[in-house]
Amino acid sequence: MARQRRVRATAAAKAVTPERAARLYRLLRLLAAGPQTRPALTRRLRLDLRSFYRDLELLRAAGIELRLHNSHYRLHEPIAAALTQLPFPDPHLNLGEARLLAKGRTPAHRKLKEQLARIVKPVSGQARRK
Repeated sequence: MARQRRVRATAAAKAVTPERAARLYRLLRLLAAGPQTRPALTRRLRLDLRSFYRDLELLRAAGIELRLHNSHYRLHEPIAAALTQLPFPDPHLNLGEARLLAKGRTPAHRKLKEQLARIVKPVSGQARRK
């Protein structure tokens, strides 16, 4: 059950709306400023309790370390490290745009190239065309 829940949380971390990504970003910035209580965070972010806990779960599933100590939440890693793991909304690229963005040598370029390779692999018996 725990493994199944983690898989769902990881999948959810990969697919966020632009609005939720912005809210998660604001949450991380607030926590980077210093320890915050749950009521302060929910008030500043205009969240209900359930949404707050869902956002915390999503951040943790993304590998961002958040801790609770004396009723205060805190970010347990540098903000720059946390932001690199923050889920990003789907930019709805077409294949041509993705190919353009895949030209490069960074890890991000390689990740996009690998995704493209899985999509455009040749059909059995056909030669690959460029």
